[in-house]
Amino acid sequence: MKPQEDIVQNLRDAGCDGDTIDRFLALGKAGKLAGQLHLLDCHRSCLLEKVHREEKRIDCLDYLIYHLEKGD
Repeated sequence: MKPQEDIVQNLRDAGCDGDTIDRFLALGKAGKLAGQLHLLDCHRSCLLEKVHREEKRIDCLDYLIYHLEKGD
């Protein structure tokens, strides 16, 4: 693979949609590294928010399982 293809694949693997990938590449072509980093940081923040939301759901299930097993 070419370096740009590797980058595109990495962005896909990270869950970026086509629009985000296009914006990332356009920013790179324009030499705007800070813009690329900001875009990646925003995507990372969204992913982390989803992880935290799912962790809270798991905690709720663990709480219920604990009380059911305890016989409360």
